[in-house]
Amino acid sequence: MPVREATRADLPALRALQGLLDAPVPGLFDDLPPGVTLVSAVDGVPVGYIHSFTGEVAHVAELVVAHAHRREGRARQLFLALLARLRREGCRAVELVVAVENTPARTLYEELGFEERETLVGYYGTEDGEADGDAVRYRLQL
Repeated sequence: MPVREATRADLPALRALQGLLDAPVPGLFDDLPPGVTLVSAVDGVPVGYIHSFTGEVAHVAELVVAHAHRREGRARQLFLALLARLRREGCRAVELVVAVENTPARTLYEELGFEERETLVGYYGTEDGEADGDAVRYRLQL
């Protein structure tokens, strides 16, 4: 299960995978976004990706793996490759936000060494601006 850098040819597959997310970043894959986008592929076609904006404190914006390829270790591999890349680029820490009820993701993040920083009440909202769910901010020092 090699992990590689995303290319423009991957954009249709990335958009399709992004559709699996409850709260995708609008317009993220109109083109290749700034930062780092890594993919896990089967026969050259992405079945999972991770995207992080970079800086002194990097921010993981999205991580998704197609349902048919979950429980194969792809999310962990994507994260480990991303963390290695962020370290090489000089990032000092990485943060992410996840829904409180997303236990599988939270377990993975904690296994990777992320620490819970704060609960964000009403972080997720509906289209009409109503609060619709809480989130947790995690941080990992690199």
